[in-house]
Amino acid sequence: MAFMVKSMVGGQLKNLTGGLGGEEKSEGEKSPAEAQGMTREEYEEYQRQLVEEKMERDAQFAQRKAERATVRSHFRDKYRLPKNETDDNQIQLVGGDVELPKELAKMIEQDNEEEEEKNSVIGQLTNIQNLDLDSLKDKASATLEDLKQSAEKCSVM
Repeated sequence: MAFMVKSMVGGQLKNLTGGLGGEEKSEGEKSPAEAQGMTREEYEEYQRQLVEEKMERDAQFAQRKAERATVRSHFRDKYRLPKNETDDNQIQLVGGDVELPKELAKMIEQDNEEEEEKNSVIGQLTNIQNLDLDSLKDKASATLEDLKQSAEKCSVM
């Protein structure tokens, strides 16, 4: 109904004014820039900024995905699991050379240190149940002191 009233009254007003004031575009014929309340140049600059921001976000997202893929690859190598092509593709997509964030690098380093400790002789001894390392260390140091004292008494040395 509003359309009918507008078309009837609008047509009569145009006839009355004689077409002065130029041609006005209806709401459906406005350009996107005018709809946003900007000039054409401002609108184009705005669109360009949106595209640049989207590209930056996509690059950061791809970098994060590659970092995660690197961590997964590290653990796959460590535990001798089969490689995943998706992870390899994500790493190559970024350029192949991915630096891990400091937090993830610290986690991996701590994990490697723990593995080295477990693989050492002392680490294996801690896994044995009912073994007191403190008393073992005390006995070893006492034995060394006894050996030093007996070496001092030895006339050959």
